[in-house]
Amino acid sequence: MKVSMQINGQKMQVQAKPDSRLLDVLRDELGLKGTKEGCGEGECGACAVLVNGQVLNSCLLPLGQMDNADIVTIEGLPSDSPLVASFHACFAAQCGICTPGMMMAATALLSEYPQPTLEEIREGLSGNLCRCTGYGRIYEAVLQAATGVTHG
Repeated sequence: MKVSMQINGQKMQVQAKPDSRLLDVLRDELGLKGTKEGCGEGECGACAVLVNGQVLNSCLLPLGQMDNADIVTIEGLPSDSPLVASFHACFAAQCGICTPGMMMAATALLSEYPQPTLEEIREGLSGNLCRCTGYGRIYEAVLQAATGVTHG
């Protein structure tokens, strides 16, 4: 099956089986290795990407449903964005497995709530697991990205 998509602002056509996981196509066919596989069951959020502006787990998305979709992966985030800078400044990345998914979920959250409360951040990132227990620094990074101010 040939699927047309826009990935990180670039129009692409991918030839693959319709039941191929978007995660595998991104990593193996397109070389976008930033999206990680954690559980492979949609439970951890490590593989989160934006599809038409909505944060979704790419391990659960069949390629056949992605025709004409606008997909953004971690590679599509500007390296000079406030979110990327705040993740660095707050040391919000530990082992790095959850980081791409956390950043994609945070991007969707900040799109909907430009000045989120701590509770909105917790809720917005609730589908993403950090096995290094780095949530405090991750929440701090999202707050800092939204406000430009470090919270204690």
